[in-house]
Amino acid sequence: MAFYEYVSKEQLAGFDKYKYSAVDSNPLSVYVMHPFWNSVVKILPTWLAPNLITFTGFMFLVLNFLMLAFYDNDFNASAEGHTHVPSWVWFAAGLFNFLAYTLDGVDGKQARRTNSSTPLGELFDHGLDSWACIFFVTTVYSIFGRGETGVSVATLYYILWVVLFSFILSHWEKYNTGILFLPWGYDASQVTISIVYIVTAVVGVETWYKPILWPFLYRDLFSIMIVACSFTVTLPMSLFNVLKAHRAKTLKHSSLYEAFLPFLSPTLLFILSTAWVALSPSDILQLQPRAFYLMVGTAFANVTCKLIVCQMSNTRCHALSWLLLPMTAVVALAVTGVVANETMLLYCWTAMVILAHIHYGVSVVHQLSSHFNIFAFSLKKPNSD
Repeated sequence: MAFYEYVSKEQLAGFDKYKYSAVDSNPLSVYVMHPFWNSVVKILPTWLAPNLITFTGFMFLVLNFLMLAFYDNDFNASAEGHTHVPSWVWFAAGLFNFLAYTLDGVDGKQARRTNSSTPLGELFDHGLDSWACIFFVTTVYSIFGRGETGVSVATLYYILWVVLFSFILSHWEKYNTGILFLPWGYDASQVTISIVYIVTAVVGVETWYKPILWPFLYRDLFSIMIVACSFTVTLPMSLFNVLKAHRAKTLKHSSLYEAFLPFLSPTLLFILSTAWVALSPSDILQLQPRAFYLMVGTAFANVTCKLIVCQMSNTRCHALSWLLLPMTAVVALAVTGVVANETMLLYCWTAMVILAHIHYGVSVVHQLSSHFNIFAFSLKKPNSD
């Protein structure tokens, strides 16, 4: 693979000065999960590289996505009258999700334990977290599906965007305040999701057909919890933290334009993808929901990773992501009917987005590994014997 130097010299100099600063005030995390993770990290071998732990946890989420794509590619399997996903898949999904969550919690502790903390480790961790959003959201969706007792693919599309913007809020905060305020909703959601998978394996998806309080169904609770958590907890806390920094005169970006610049590319991505959904001649979201979600989630992760690089290197966020330019052309080809086979166009564009994002990630890891003279997945130094 040919590597490209995506990180500028100015950003590399910023990484040299970077100091990790984060606040985790979530009671579940502080009093339950951190003690658990402290116990887990003690049993890990000291030769195990933190980035390898991070990558392994991420791959558990990808495995969940692929398992459910095999058994429920179009999100119909949980609907009445369809062949349901086998119980063992839900057991595996619950186990893999909790393992991914646990490994995400211990990778930093392993880095400090082995004295191998680097800016690359944090960037690698948060970069994969940004991509993980699409995998756990779509996997959870298979529990309810798109039947009469499920959630429509259009509703899930907007719920996905709520999750994506909730994720980027934390890094927008750090871009402006220099401090990463870890969101409360993450820990609660990961524990809940893991439990729901196991419960589904035991009682079956039919349990979720039944109303909690007529006509309020479990799918309504699922949707309301995600949206409510974002708008009543995540968003207010983010705005409060930025406002507090503004009053203390510690904001890194004084103008309103510079402060909100990180939202420009994600907003344009939302507009483009929503235009495709709304104007699609073949109703592409109904035809290929999984591929469309994957395309949107991967493009969003690419935009977010670039923000994280700017935030960690204390450099100005780029106004536009280059990925939006070819996507504009793709959407135009789709909605105007110039390309008759819209499904094939979506598949090709999704593959291009994934490959572009992987190339970006591998190149950045290679560039920072060379800069810091480290191996990304080993504790051994490149120049050591």
